Amino acid sequence: MNLLQWLIPWEASFSIAVVTAVTAIIFIRGSLTCQLLFRQKLYFGAGLLSLYVVTQTQIDYYAEHEFFVHQLQSLVLHHLGPFFIVLARPKDALSAGFPTAGKRLIRWVSGQKPVQCAVKLLFHPVAAIIVFVGLLAFWLLPSVHFIAMLDWRIYRLMNWSMALNGLMFWGLALNPDLMRSPGSRIAMMLAVVPPQILIGALIFFTPHELYPIYTLCGRTFTGMSPVTDQQIGGLMLWMNAAMMSVVGILIVIHKELRQPIKFNN
Repeated sequence: MNLLQWLIPWEASFSIAVVTAVTAIIFIRGSLTCQLLFRQKLYFGAGLLSLYVVTQTQIDYYAEHEFFVHQLQSLVLHHLGPFFIVLARPKDALSAGFPTAGKRLIRWVSGQKPVQCAVKLLFHPVAAIIVFVGLLAFWLLPSVHFIAMLDWRIYRLMNWSMALNGLMFWGLALNPDLMRSPGSRIAMMLAVVPPQILIGALIFFTPHELYPIYTLCGRTFTGMSPVTDQQIGGLMLWMNAAMMSVVGILIVIHKELRQPIKFNN
């Protein structure tokens, strides 16, 4: 398979293509008026591109036929892609590039009482931790996972929910504008590590096949046993969950150490 064939979507999604293109155009338009550092543009581009690649190339085919590739896809959707986008601090560029009519609509929607209550609830640190871990655990329940991999609508819902929740969690954990206390942000990232490690360990140490849907649909790597595939996927969740939180904590500490020390007179 050549590079061009790799880039052809396995199951093309009009919504993903449109959202990716519109977001990129808004960011580029805004970056022409905002003074962004090169690394900000690089982080945002890497994050947005990674989300597109794991859902709209042949990687998506392998994610539907091998559990460990699906876990790699989930890692990008829930962790890596949103992490890079948030790290870019794109708020000013996106705001500058957004059409005026769109800004008015967002202000009107955000001014509605139910929306304000929902945002306040979802962006509470405790709620953010519960939803972040709970969503991951929910989609990995064998019965739920079986249905999600069979029904393309639920499969898309799963991917969208993982990406959007990743943006919410990492936005709260890494952005001092949303939560000023560095200790609270570090505590958030530490709190999601043990549950993810536990889920990964349960998958890794289960001696029988938890996700037979991959066998039913036909595995891509026929030389790999279902249990081995499952163990690699569990190990990826086990290790990478801790890794992403450690990187996030180091970034928060680094930024705090660079802040000027204020002395009281």
